[in-house]
Amino acid sequence: MAAYALVTENFKFVSLFFKSKDVMIFNGLIALGTVASQTAYSVFAFNCPCSPGRNYCYGLAAIGVPALAFFLVGIMVNKSTWDLVSECRLRNCRKLSGAAAFALVGTIIGRAVVAPLTWVVISLLQGQAYTCALSEFVDPSTLGKDFPSDMGSEVIAKFPCQGSVPTELQRFWGEIERRLKYESQLIGWLLVAGMSLAVFLMLCMKRCSSPFGYLQEDYWSQYRSNEKTLFQRTAAVHAQLLAAENIKNFFGFVALDKEEKELLAEHQSVSPICSTDWNRVTGVYLYREKNGLPLYSRLNKWATYSLEHNVEAMDKEMDTFS
Repeated sequence: MAAYALVTENFKFVSLFFKSKDVMIFNGLIALGTVASQTAYSVFAFNCPCSPGRNYCYGLAAIGVPALAFFLVGIMVNKSTWDLVSECRLRNCRKLSGAAAFALVGTIIGRAVVAPLTWVVISLLQGQAYTCALSEFVDPSTLGKDFPSDMGSEVIAKFPCQGSVPTELQRFWGEIERRLKYESQLIGWLLVAGMSLAVFLMLCMKRCSSPFGYLQEDYWSQYRSNEKTLFQRTAAVHAQLLAAENIKNFFGFVALDKEEKELLAEHQSVSPICSTDWNRVTGVYLYREKNGLPLYSRLNKWATYSLEHNVEAMDKEMDTFS
């Protein structure tokens, strides 16, 4: 029974993949932004050197370096990344099982690869970078008997730049370009097919492993969104009021506008929140229940146990399958 419960808890964590419609919309916006960036880059910045040895490096860099940058940015802006960092820093990940950690890292990487893969796919479908990178490796013997067999990679590498191709070889430019773009676009479409299949399989996994029915999962999504919005809004006001109190104690007055004065009058005083409570609501969260009632977040869990004034039970629960 204990093993079954452990497996069940770990499968619940897999449901973090594509947690809500907001995630899908967000990923779509990232993809559209990446398409616009790649198009602008191709129009204004891409400039193949048309030189042997340099074509390959430049073409791969044009595809790989922006993709790597997008990936790192995606990792950094993902809140789950810092939840995992906080979990390891505060609790040394001692209660985070290997399966749960793998699933969480999977969600982080899954979100982060949207922009890089979009960049790579659009680059391949356009074909400029691939044509530049692979042009010098075209085998002259495959271009027909009319193509001079003594032409080396120095001449072949010039074909991405039509104006640099010798006059007598201009008629081969179209054939080489079509061949390389065909290869590039074929790889691009295969990558699109692979991505689509991966998304489909993850959505199926998410549906099969989710601890919720459809309606409750939709409710959980709305709860998380509302909790995040209200928490950020309330934290901003709390910080403002606490700062106003400290400034007033220092100067004897504080410069506030009318709305801020009304807010300060409504909340006569605020107290700093202790670090222990901040740590309790920070970190990785795995859905749990208490007496059959759902606990939708670390904050929900903290509030539930806080009402019981049972600090020992709260600390034990906060460290359990965080």
